[in-house]
Amino acid sequence: MYYTQPIVAGQFISRPNRFIAHIEINSKEEICHVKNTGRCKELLQPGATVYCADCLSPARKTRYDLIAVQKGDRLINMDSQLPNAAADEWLRGGGLGAITQIRPETAFGDSRFDFSFQKEGKLCFLEVKGVTLERNGICAFPDAPTTRGAKHLRELTRLCQEGYGAYVLFVIQMENVSYLHPNDETDPVFGQALREAAKAGVQILAMDCSVTQNSMTIHQPIPIQL
Repeated sequence: MYYTQPIVAGQFISRPNRFIAHIEINSKEEICHVKNTGRCKELLQPGATVYCADCLSPARKTRYDLIAVQKGDRLINMDSQLPNAAADEWLRGGGLGAITQIRPETAFGDSRFDFSFQKEGKLCFLEVKGVTLERNGICAFPDAPTTRGAKHLRELTRLCQEGYGAYVLFVIQMENVSYLHPNDETDPVFGQALREAAKAGVQILAMDCSVTQNSMTIHQPIPIQL
């Protein structure tokens, strides 16, 4: 998945709320839209090098979108829209083998899932979770409590028990990490729901990504420690 807009580097100054950040770009302080409403406190540190997409639109209140941050020697994408786009590319490129009828944003019953598809004659559903939280090469999800995330897992568990295919795909928005685990310290309810989903037969997958200043592509499987 590639950005079509020009990408510029800057230095993070502050984040007064979830939606905007103050960034120094070309020696000028700019107000940028943050494309991730998670906490990201370990990423957005004063002075951190960040990368922003220049949207070049006079209709926007902010000219730039904050999309990636440099953390040590690791570049981390933090655009919350990109994991689904990267997952779409991966699915259509054979990431789960031979599948057909791929549909994003699929409503089924009282639920809505990121993707549905047919695999080996079975209707399947997949939820995507973008991961940006990393400590010493170990990733965790979520970085903030998510009742919506646990609800998705319970819905997938029910569908799996009813005979449908069910998947959770953690898209790790960086590469060269050791493993992923549920962040029980932050959200024990999500962690328990994930373990119950795995026991019920929901397929739990984690993939890291090759990240550049202007792209993010799913790269390889990463171990999960439940």
